[in-house]
Amino acid sequence: MKKKAEWPRRLRSQEWYGGTSRDVIYHRGWLKNQGYPHDLFDGRPVIGILNTWSDMTPCNGHLRELAEKVKAGVWEAGGFPLEVPVFSASENTFRPTAMMYRNLAALAVEEAIRGQPMDGCVLLVGCDKTTPSLIMGAASCDLPSIVVTGGPMLNGYFRGERVGSGTHLWKFSEMVKAGEMTQAEFLEAEASMSRSSGTCNTMGTASTMASMAEALGMALSGNAAIPGVDSRRKVMAQLTGRRIVQMVKDDLKPSEIMTKQAFENAIRTNAAIGGSTNAVIHLLAIAGRVGIDLSLDDWDRCGRDVPTIVNLMPSGKYLMEEFFYAGGLPVVLKRLGEAGLLHKDALTVSGETVWDEVKDVVNWNEDVILPAEKALTASGGIVVLRGNLAPKGAVLKPSAASPHLLVHKGRAVVFEDIDDYKAKINDDNLDIDETCIMVMKNCGPKGYPGMAEVGNMGLPPKVLKKGILDMVRISDARMSGTAYGTVVLHTSPEAAVGGPLAVVKNGDMIELDVPNRRLHLDISEEELARRLAEWQPNHDLPTSGYAFLHQQHVEGADTGADLDFLKGCRGNAVGKDSH
Repeated sequence: MKKKAEWPRRLRSQEWYGGTSRDVIYHRGWLKNQGYPHDLFDGRPVIGILNTWSDMTPCNGHLRELAEKVKAGVWEAGGFPLEVPVFSASENTFRPTAMMYRNLAALAVEEAIRGQPMDGCVLLVGCDKTTPSLIMGAASCDLPSIVVTGGPMLNGYFRGERVGSGTHLWKFSEMVKAGEMTQAEFLEAEASMSRSSGTCNTMGTASTMASMAEALGMALSGNAAIPGVDSRRKVMAQLTGRRIVQMVKDDLKPSEIMTKQAFENAIRTNAAIGGSTNAVIHLLAIAGRVGIDLSLDDWDRCGRDVPTIVNLMPSGKYLMEEFFYAGGLPVVLKRLGEAGLLHKDALTVSGETVWDEVKDVVNWNEDVILPAEKALTASGGIVVLRGNLAPKGAVLKPSAASPHLLVHKGRAVVFEDIDDYKAKINDDNLDIDETCIMVMKNCGPKGYPGMAEVGNMGLPPKVLKKGILDMVRISDARMSGTAYGTVVLHTSPEAAVGGPLAVVKNGDMIELDVPNRRLHLDISEEELARRLAEWQPNHDLPTSGYAFLHQQHVEGADTGADLDFLKGCRGNAVGKDSH
């Protein structure tokens, strides 16, 4: 266990607020215009509540209310809470994709912490990219920090059927294309998809990243699954406010919690919950900020033999509401611990080990959190594929794939980019059938730009009308955590930098062999070398703004797609006063 720091001691915020100098009076005096009494500046912990609330981030639309509960907890524990709005990258609003702005948000959060008088931080998050971006920024500064998420939406229902946000959007859209649902019915179903505040109610990326924060030890036990409108979500926020004050007194930092063991716990947890492939790219980026050597090989090594035991969409049939009632993530962590798949002594923000937090929890519904012998998938970890088509790796989520397609050889039908795909996919003259492999290029971190969630390409209507629901799809893009199918993603190097994906042609044969972790383009080494030598970029490059900065500095998906100048630069130095 960590040795607690001496208390009381002079905190970082006193560089701004402690004393009688002109500069201190400048900082302190201006803040007093909000009506704060002088004794609040006596050296007690100043807690920054970094809030990703935004009217344009629907998943986080209720976070202002939660922020008040966090403040109440901070006040109760003897701290001084100050709410700080930070960049909020909404997955369902931002174009071209929220992923392009994850790194910008992380940079903005880092500088918000570094440049202002905070002794500790509460990271108030929800929508997909807000969770990793705030953890990345906090990790770079390494001040005591704790996550509290907004929680998932309540279950959706349409004509007696559970409706999972995202998952049923893809399903119903394909049904419309296949002639099995009318457009009017689709619009009727829309009203049932998002019926309360909160994030996706499936095990999409938001719920996955909430689970990753808890598995890493960065959130209080039980945080991940409480619905956004459940009163216990407010209790969690208030308890988090109390806890961060003690974390500051103990000087408990992210670098002491997010160790290599913690990341291995998170990888195994992602396998057990059937979590999003997006967790790969986010955990790699977070690890880079902490200075932990984490790679795609760790994902395959740690997750390969972990069964998927959480029966949630898109892999299973239930939603986050049922997951919470069954006991939530603590039950999953206990199962991992009992199976010898958990580093039990990993430290958490509570100051206790992860095993101390979960060893006595109870599973209240074994149809939601399954016994290992009834697992959805025996080997549920994210699969890392390699071969001449993906020298630096590609990923696939087996719990959402079709078993009969996990070993497959097919003819490539190539789309040069997302616009090419949209122009061709509904054409009945497209030369494609269910045995083909759909290939899309130029959708990676540099190519899109930003690496959009377009990897789960919808199938052509001519195939859907046969009753076919899945085909092998390969791209350098990402996929929504709510999506399903035999989809190969994050192919690296990406097409936009001249990776092998860039030179795949219509009619090429491609082999997918998931059990042997192989992704192979069936052409000779000489032919592949010739094509790569002749390759020329064919997409427009941004010339200004953040898009230009991103395109110039973003790394590949295989290392987390962070900006190259932001990794491994942890520190919490106080900037010089300019007055």
